[in-house]
Amino acid sequence: MRRFLFLLLIGLAGAAVLVRLGNWQIQRLSWKQGVLAEIETRIDDAPVSLPADPDPERDRYLAVAVRGTMEPGEIDVLVSTKTLGAGYRVIAPFVTDTGRRILIDRGFIPASDKGAERGTGLMSVTGNLHWPDEIDSFTPDPDRGANIWFARDVPALAKELRTEPVLLIARSETDPAITPLPVSTEGIPNDHLQYAVTWYGLALIWALMTLYFLWRTRARSRSSKE
Repeated sequence: MRRFLFLLLIGLAGAAVLVRLGNWQIQRLSWKQGVLAEIETRIDDAPVSLPADPDPERDRYLAVAVRGTMEPGEIDVLVSTKTLGAGYRVIAPFVTDTGRRILIDRGFIPASDKGAERGTGLMSVTGNLHWPDEIDSFTPDPDRGANIWFARDVPALAKELRTEPVLLIARSETDPAITPLPVSTEGIPNDHLQYAVTWYGLALIWALMTLYFLWRTRARSRSSKE
């Protein structure tokens, strides 16, 4: 009887912990969906002027419109997309009509277009401010000789192109040959539902295993008595 009660207690406690973890992930899912909805609203807001002192936290995804001069001297960042395949993001310096020098992510070009001339000069650009977190310990150093970078490291790009560490990702076209890759929530992970299903599945397995061991213990107890 003691062994039976011990197994029952362990089974109930373990299942309760696993169910609680599943419930927590459901709560996190609801929170994350709210965050993503806020980001999407911010992305789609009416564009405003470039802030005087953009902050990577406060102004992330802020919709901005600028007018000025797109300058030559781009940096090509290697990228692969689901729909367009492999190619490069074109990062170029842009001087606003107020004299500020910032970075513009103009969008995607296929690998075959690397080195082609781009449209420069006076233009208006609408997009969203962003400071992508794309650097980790496995990111290779840029190949400056071939003008190939492997991540949008805003401080490093700004130093290379002598701009402010401010990146505006264009959602308006800046050149007919460049496909804009505007900011979206697509790349923001939201795996809480999968985690919840995993925890609930483990709870079910734990409960079934507990029932099996209880049945086996009781069967053995009956067998020994007979």
